[in-house]
Amino acid sequence: MTTEASSLPTGIFVVFEGGEGSGKTTQIARLAAFMRAKNLTVVTTREPGGTVVGQSIRALLLDPATGELSPRTEALLYAADRAEHVAAVIAPALSNGDVVLSDRYIDSSLAYQGAGRELKLDDVALLSQWATDSLVPDLTVVLDIDPRVGMSRFEGADRLEALSLDFHDRVRQGFLDLAAHEPSRYLVVDATQSPDVVESLIQARIVELLDQA
Repeated sequence: MTTEASSLPTGIFVVFEGGEGSGKTTQIARLAAFMRAKNLTVVTTREPGGTVVGQSIRALLLDPATGELSPRTEALLYAADRAEHVAAVIAPALSNGDVVLSDRYIDSSLAYQGAGRELKLDDVALLSQWATDSLVPDLTVVLDIDPRVGMSRFEGADRLEALSLDFHDRVRQGFLDLAAHEPSRYLVVDATQSPDVVESLIQARIVELLDQA
């Protein structure tokens, strides 16, 4: 875990990012089992909705019945969810020396509200930086997939999943641009490969991370 100023014992913070249908849920479960087999305490969580407050925010954000929201309103709601998520779940677990695996974090706001909704990236980044007290993951795994493939993997769509392919193309490129800007902290994996291949690539990077801890 990286913060601007912390002398507390810290765990390991790994985030999974990617478009719809990229397999994040499957790979988080597999990585959690892998790390628990190494006698590590693992906390799995998600955004939005990783807290009681967050569950209400998630329902508001993803329910198609919510209808259109201002992109700024959407960004603020995600930041509110993230602030509570860090305060109530992520930071306490890391201070205990646990491993935290999160399905989405700051990069999702940068990709969806920044690139997708075309808000200014600097504004979205500053909002999440303040909400998280500058907490940065040790590793961000981007499961990269063409939205046309990802969308074909499930039926039904929430409020964001139902948006245009152009939107989801911008989101995908947003994730790739973030990873390219800071490659040492990212692992980009082709999510069209078999789950076993994807799992092995992630585990190899995790072993490197554990060796450095």
